[in-house]
Amino acid sequence: MTDATAPRTDAEAWQQVRERIDTTRPHPARVYDALVGGKNHYAVDRAAATKALGHNPRGYLDVRHNRDFMRRAVLHLTRDHGLRQFLDIGTGLPTRPNVHEIAQGVDPSARVVYVDHDPVVLAHARALLSGGPEGRTAYLDADLRDPAAILKGARDTLEWDRPVALGLAAVLHFVPEPEASTITAELTAALPSGSAVFLSHLTADLNPDTILPGLKATGMPFTLRSRAEVLRFLTDNGLEPVEPGVVPVHHWHPDGTWRHTELEPAEEAALDPLERAARRGIGDVRDEDINIYGVVALKP
Repeated sequence: MTDATAPRTDAEAWQQVRERIDTTRPHPARVYDALVGGKNHYAVDRAAATKALGHNPRGYLDVRHNRDFMRRAVLHLTRDHGLRQFLDIGTGLPTRPNVHEIAQGVDPSARVVYVDHDPVVLAHARALLSGGPEGRTAYLDADLRDPAAILKGARDTLEWDRPVALGLAAVLHFVPEPEASTITAELTAALPSGSAVFLSHLTADLNPDTILPGLKATGMPFTLRSRAEVLRFLTDNGLEPVEPGVVPVHHWHPDGTWRHTELEPAEEAALDPLERAARRGIGDVRDEDINIYGVVALKP
């Protein structure tokens, strides 16, 4: 941004953000927000999420179990592998617990950089993603498709002579080949030894007849990849998956914290599909509900 176009006040900065918001088309971060029970989305996003649930009423479990995989992966890397720096790309709208809350819950000095390019995410992230006084939490307005800009911006907060955990949760399936492999190679090449990657990705390997109609109903483009293709994002770049490898997200180190809430018939009838999904827990998940892989890998 040049001096001529740089906003001079917070109001001008917010106006520039507002001008970037497109409320005529669903956006992945906002549709995701609707499916996890958030409030930071528009009617077009809610409509897309509702259409998806119309084809697959239990589709919210895919989204919410992906979110819980992120929680367990960050906790595992912080608690069991000693990582204290996180670069979370494709952050999405703030949905607790966020990466910095998990990592700084283990070590208050942990540092986290969130990266997203959606202006709605930008507005909410700056207001809500504030770390504790001992750690550092930053937000970077950058696009996954520009890894050089991400790495440059992250250096203001992260120390690149220490290990960094790179988060690519549910983002690469929005990027076709060969671009996705090129992006992953550039990002992982920059990671110091001892770093890690936590990654989740939609697939057609698992329950395609149940899941695919709902994905198509959102109107958003996806590039679904097989288990082997997801694994290659890591092994082609010298990373070593930790056990249990690439698995459906609900099978990656489950920790017994899931709950399920049964709704009374009258209560259920009074709610729309998204409200019903938000009220229920995720403890009744079945293998046939999930079509997203999760994996954590370490860089030697």
